[in-house]
Amino acid sequence: MQEALLVGLVVALVWFVEKMLGTPMANRPLIISPLVGLVLGDLQSGIIIGASLELVFMGAIQVGAAVPPDVLIGSALGTAFAILSGQGSEIALALALPIAILAQSLKVIIFIVRSWFMDFAMKLAENANIKGMFALNIGGLLLHCLMYFTVAFIAVLFGASAVEGFVQAIPTNLMNGLEVAGKLLPAVGFALLLQPMMNGKNILYFILGFILIAYLELPILAVTLFGVILAFIIVFEVGQTPTAIQHDELEDLFDE
Repeated sequence: MQEALLVGLVVALVWFVEKMLGTPMANRPLIISPLVGLVLGDLQSGIIIGASLELVFMGAIQVGAAVPPDVLIGSALGTAFAILSGQGSEIALALALPIAILAQSLKVIIFIVRSWFMDFAMKLAENANIKGMFALNIGGLLLHCLMYFTVAFIAVLFGASAVEGFVQAIPTNLMNGLEVAGKLLPAVGFALLLQPMMNGKNILYFILGFILIAYLELPILAVTLFGVILAFIIVFEVGQTPTAIQHDELEDLFDE
């Protein structure tokens, strides 16, 4: 009961902070998983699981009206179930994605409910009722926080023991398969991130990174520092180089 209450409060509070502070990415696995691990008494596992889940959900970012898988609830419950069942990050990776997809549907329902108040919000705006607009926005945010708290609380309260029993019943071969899949899922996250970025211009940087890792066998830190330096050169040197204007011979003829 206490663990479910703590996880629910953490999830709701993180979502409240995320929206009140202008989306500082507080709902990412790197933040929510260590917080869940902290309230459950296993901060180290929370940090490790958070880093693994961040790779998986790296490309899941809400842009405009698009509703991606719910990273917050997926990461929180995946971390909670992994810690409460005593298993490693492979269980969190296996559970987080389906939970996030399921929570995505609940999030859409909340958005539909909030859309019912759009006409009322327009009337408040036309009348310059700032206090009413503020109260309406806070009300919608609190409704969303209540949804997050309820889902996390019920899932941990009634699902932890079921998940623990389910995990213990998994055959060793299947558990090994989940572990291998958990190591492959970060590649899926990187692929989702690269998909909207990949074009004829950026593919050269991808190939360069592949060569540095695969053939030169440089460590990740060295490649990261190389990428940072290259980005600075492109932005501050190449990007600010004035472009020489080439005059056409016909233009010079007419100018004379």
